[in-house]
Amino acid sequence: MTEPQNARGHRTVGALLAATRDIIETDGLPALTMAAVAERAGVTRRAVYLHFATRTDLVTALYRSLGETEDLAVSLQAVWDTPDAVSGLREWVAHLVRSHLRILAVLRAVEQAQHTDPDAAALWRTTQGNWLKGSRRVIERLAREGMLAPHHSVDTATDLLWALMSLDLLDRLAHQRRWSKRRLTEQLTATYVATFVATGDHPGERASSRRS
Repeated sequence: MTEPQNARGHRTVGALLAATRDIIETDGLPALTMAAVAERAGVTRRAVYLHFATRTDLVTALYRSLGETEDLAVSLQAVWDTPDAVSGLREWVAHLVRSHLRILAVLRAVEQAQHTDPDAAALWRTTQGNWLKGSRRVIERLAREGMLAPHHSVDTATDLLWALMSLDLLDRLAHQRRWSKRRLTEQLTATYVATFVATGDHPGERASSRRS
């Protein structure tokens, strides 16, 4: 029996996205061409264009697919499901470490190419917009629960939390200094809590003490 056309199509799309990610991670975004993707995936260029009309479509599809293949939505939902704002801040750090490290190569390639590549620039703007929205949600929750450090406004704290999502910070500590994920999570959590949380006993601190 012949494999159904839609099943073949899904397999081809999967192979094309995997090839796209591999090229970006190993050679950088400038090396990404439709011909290179076809060769890496083992298909014809016609097959690439059958599913993705442009390079922009291909890059955008890869970015969107990361949410599913890396369970980014599930990881992020764990932040919003926490019982209090300080626990949410702690889980935010855990989310960054467990999720962003897995896709760091793709993110860095897009970040580095944004100044010369229109596709990368559009993708990076979308990414940063999403990060800023998430940062504001974390900070606004701290403020609503009276746990935001008094020297911060919501706006300044949001901007600072967003800035601390720097890929360079993750790369330096995890790869150059070879910090383990556990150490990275613990140290960044301590830094975030000291920076954003009002002093004094609170549910997040009590929970952390019990776990220790």
